Amino acid sequence: MANVVRRIARYLSASANRKFDERADPRVQIDQAIEDARRQHEVLIQQAALVLGNQRQLEMQMARQADEVTNLTESARSALLLADRASAAGDLAGATSYEETAQAFASQLLTAESSLEDLRNLHRQAVASAAQARTAVQDNEVRMRRHLTERSRLLTQIEHAAMQEQMTRVMEGMSTLAPASDTPTLAEIRDKVEHRYAVALGRHELASRGTEARMVEVRRATLDARAQTRLAELRGALTAGAEGESPVPPSLTKGDPVAGEGPAGDGRS
Repeated sequence: MANVVRRIARYLSASANRKFDERADPRVQIDQAIEDARRQHEVLIQQAALVLGNQRQLEMQMARQADEVTNLTESARSALLLADRASAAGDLAGATSYEETAQAFASQLLTAESSLEDLRNLHRQAVASAAQARTAVQDNEVRMRRHLTERSRLLTQIEHAAMQEQMTRVMEGMSTLAPASDTPTLAEIRDKVEHRYAVALGRHELASRGTEARMVEVRRATLDARAQTRLAELRGALTAGAEGESPVPPSLTKGDPVAGEGPAGDGRS
C-alpha cells in the first residue's frame, strides 16, 4: 500500500511539473536561469576571494616571520660576539652567560626558520589555489557572457515565435475554415455582398422585361433615331457651306412662308 501511495505521489508530482512547464512563461524561466547563474558566480567569486585572501595573509605572516628570523639571527650573532669578547677578557662567567643566551636565540631561530618554511610551503599551495580560483572566475565570466548572449537570442526567438503565432491566428481568422466568432470573416462578408449583388441583378433583369421598360426602350430608340437624323442634316449643311453655297436650314425649305413670299414680293414691287 505504501508503495502504491509513493507511486501515485511521484506521478502527480511529474504531472504537475509537466503542466507547469507547459504553461510557464519562457521569458520568466530564462530570467530565473540567468539569476541562478549570477548567484553561483557570486558564490564562486566569494570563494576565490577567500583563497586570494589566504594567500595575502600567508604573505604577511611570512614577512613577519622573516623579520623574526632576521632579528633572532642578529641577536644570536650579537650574543656570540659578546661571549667571545668576555672570553678574551678572561670573564668566563660572562662568556658562559652569553653562550647560553646565544644558544637560546639559536633555539628560537630554529623554530622560527621551521615556521617560515612551513609558511612558504603553505604559500606555494595558496598561490596554486589562487591561480585556479582566478581561472575558475575567468571561465565562469566567459560562461556568464555566453549565457547573456544566449538569453538575448532566446528572447528574440520567443518574440519571433509570438509574432508568427499571431500571424497564424490572423490568417486562420481570415480563412473560410475558421470557427465561428462574433466578428465575421472576410469570406463571409464577401459571400453576403455577392449574394446581395446577384439578387439586385436578378430584380433588375426581371424589371427590364416589363411593359414599362419596353416603352422606355422604344422612346429611347425614337429619340436616338431623331438625333441621328438631325446630326446628318447638320453635317450636310456644313458640307454645302464649305462648297460656297449659303447653308439653308432644312426647316425653311418645307412650306416656310418667308421662303414662299420671296418671288411674289419681288413681282409686286
